[in-house]
Amino acid sequence: MNVAIIRFPGTNCEFDTDYAFNLLGCKNSIVWHKKVSLPKNTDLVVIPGGFSYGDYLRSGAIARFSPIMQAVKEFAAKGGYVLGICNGFQILLESHLLPGAMKRNENLHFISKYQHLKVINCNNRFLSKLKKGDILNIPIAHAEGNYYIDDDGLKSLYDNEQVLLQYCDKDGNYENPNGSVNAIAGICNREKNVFGLMPHPERACEKILGSEDGIKMIEGFVN
Repeated sequence: MNVAIIRFPGTNCEFDTDYAFNLLGCKNSIVWHKKVSLPKNTDLVVIPGGFSYGDYLRSGAIARFSPIMQAVKEFAAKGGYVLGICNGFQILLESHLLPGAMKRNENLHFISKYQHLKVINCNNRFLSKLKKGDILNIPIAHAEGNYYIDDDGLKSLYDNEQVLLQYCDKDGNYENPNGSVNAIAGICNREKNVFGLMPHPERACEKILGSEDGIKMIEGFVN
């Protein structure tokens, strides 16, 4: 499987992402944002975490105008799979590849910790190796992870099984670390080929890191 990992000025999770997909035997390419095309035979585009353009203006608001994003949009429009992690999720929202917007955390502080998540829908490739209701333990690290969408948009997300992950405690009870609507941690588009989440599955791929739950998420793309 060929994975294209997009790098913007300020990206800092490209090598973690590369390492995680290497564990699954993928052939990865790190693609500079000024490129105007993706590598040939790309099967999956990953926009990793970090602070693209220093998060000036809004997180992801400048990155959306980078040349490579036109190629990413065209790839997604043809049914190609795209995954955005943390800043990557914010860039997908700013690019309108996913619905909604991201605000600063409700407490206005940067949050960095392990956080439990509940699988809400697994009727998609991203979470195809998991079951509905599974509880995962994945790190979060963000200042702007407060996902927002209006009431009509939220209803549409649920009606179309686009809400994939919600924050919870270890027993699956409601817990909301950043103020996101309905404690939403991850969504997909209506066609289920573009995915975004604030937690970092690439940081939970080996026992020595404290959790292997992340590998269960990304291996859905491989098999």
